[in-house]
Amino acid sequence: MGLQQFIQLQNNMKRLFIFVVVLACAQSASAQLFSKEKVQNLQNFDKPRFSYGYILGFNSYDFNFDYKADALDGDILVDKTVGFSVGLLGNMRINDYFDLRLEPMVTFTSRNLTFPNPQFTSELESLREVKSTYVHIPLLLKISTKRINNIKPFIVGGVSTSINLSSNEDNPDDNKAGQFRMKTNTNYYEIGFGIDLYLYYFKFTPSIRGVFAMSDELVPDNNPDSPHTSTIDKMSTRGIFINFTFQ
Repeated sequence: MGLQQFIQLQNNMKRLFIFVVVLACAQSASAQLFSKEKVQNLQNFDKPRFSYGYILGFNSYDFNFDYKADALDGDILVDKTVGFSVGLLGNMRINDYFDLRLEPMVTFTSRNLTFPNPQFTSELESLREVKSTYVHIPLLLKISTKRINNIKPFIVGGVSTSINLSSNEDNPDDNKAGQFRMKTNTNYYEIGFGIDLYLYYFKFTPSIRGVFAMSDELVPDNNPDSPHTSTIDKMSTRGIFINFTFQ
């Protein structure tokens, strides 16, 4: 997948994020923008040192490939799908503007890889479906602005690690037998933004985040001249998360 397509995907996900935020703000806006009295919901919600919640969301995972200097067959095509995420939130308040967050979650995703090698004569040889189930554990620093009535924007960044339960890393079979293999453990850095919405009964937080692997995740085929992996120098995940947090 090229940079232009990845940017287009990011723009589409951002449009979805903005649409959801607008819907979530509707109730708050009717009370705050069209009346003189500004009513603050959950005024003491952020005072406790520790708070908890749960997360539902969507994800779109991609692969970024670096190729060896002598690779001539062309780029590997990545066809992505929209996956699902579910998790928990543990938040530690540092002060009015900084919070430390632990967000363990399980993410489900699928990617289809099309290899361009001219040796392949059928889709069975050139196509690999990569289904992944990750246990994803981010540790993030949340930096918020001052609360404005019932709205508080923020940016967030940090590091994370994941366990790919579908990696096939220890499988002795490789692409010759139709098995695409990845490393089980991967580390990432993450950066994103969101907005806290203080509703009448709970705090609702939509956010969007970019996730970028810091290491090579490919397990090469047993044959060093494999038509599937011999041209790949590095394969790393990148993805977009849209999360909805309820506290």
